[in-house]
Amino acid sequence: MHEYAIYGIEIALIYLFLLVVYRFVKGSSGDSALRGVAILFTVLLLAVYFVADAVGMYRIAKLLEKVVDYLFLGVIVVFQPELRRGLTRLGQNQVFSRLLTRRDDVIPKIVATVFRLARAKTGALIAIERGVGLRNYVERGTELDAMFTPELVDSIFFTGNPLHDGAIIVRGSRVMAANCLFPLSENPDIGKRLGTRHRAGIGLSEETDALVIIVSEETGRVSVALRGELTQDLSREQLEKMLRANLGADAGAPQTQPQGVGA
Repeated sequence: MHEYAIYGIEIALIYLFLLVVYRFVKGSSGDSALRGVAILFTVLLLAVYFVADAVGMYRIAKLLEKVVDYLFLGVIVVFQPELRRGLTRLGQNQVFSRLLTRRDDVIPKIVATVFRLARAKTGALIAIERGVGLRNYVERGTELDAMFTPELVDSIFFTGNPLHDGAIIVRGSRVMAANCLFPLSENPDIGKRLGTRHRAGIGLSEETDALVIIVSEETGRVSVALRGELTQDLSREQLEKMLRANLGADAGAPQTQPQGVGA
């Protein structure tokens, strides 16, 4: 009885493996073929573990065991394209990407993108998520969940794009959403010359610990809102230094802000 219990556990594990493989190939040309393999596998397992073994047909049992072994190799060969695509999707899974991708790897791309927008005087609002999640703002915008690239950000903030008026939210190396709306700061000390884009950036930084980059449409100047404070007219080097100081391991530590204007 104990031996049959072990057989049952082995069969369950094998079918769990086949279920995972099936999820990889589902919807492809290998879908029906894998179902056929599962049926054949069931027949062979029943023959090996219950019929042949029960009546003492040891030679047939050994032969069927060999067939089962080779069947595994056959599955790998026949479903090679589907398994490759499945493994590729597994490698692109967000959970593994977040574990394997360092957050500051995207900083040079952010800096280059921001100053490309600044040279063209293209207004932009980029919120970078830190410790406090921005999921509620993501859900109110247009969800993207796309890799951060200069081309993507340029196209979002292009004047003719219906998404250009809102903000984008960046988590790690991915743009989670566009066309996001943030609460406007009600701080009376904010200069009247600051527009809605700057007020929205400061407003989000007051309610969360997000770092918000603002590119002025009128002047092309780059500013950063952090902890309710606005640092204006940043150079490329200053922006990169601020991003590395606040998005790394010491993200919660205070820092000196160059040419800062208190909000």
